[in-house]
Amino acid sequence: MNSYCVFCEIAAKREPADILLETDNVIVFRNRLQWVPVMLLAVPKKHMTQAELWSDMGEVGEAAVQAAQEHCPNGYRFISNSGYDGMQSQSHAHVHILGGQFLGEYA
Repeated sequence: MNSYCVFCEIAAKREPADILLETDNVIVFRNRLQWVPVMLLAVPKKHMTQAELWSDMGEVGEAAVQAAQEHCPNGYRFISNSGYDGMQSQSHAHVHILGGQFLGEYA
């Protein structure tokens, strides 16, 4: 495992983030990307793979729904990329919460 993980650093409060929801095990914060009006990330504080997360969504799923309902009242999408071919850019498990219409081209 890579020794540096930006999501682990955000969870440990060593990297800045606009945190919207936090529990003992989960953190939800604004994504720096802005393809749609609302782009949030629901992240387990414990480093794990996408496969590990999806085998038991538990608190991450609950936090994602809560944040989506609060910040995307007109509707939302959950997206989770897995692996290189799936366009996963961070090895730390996470779920994208998207609200609003697409604003531009995918990078």
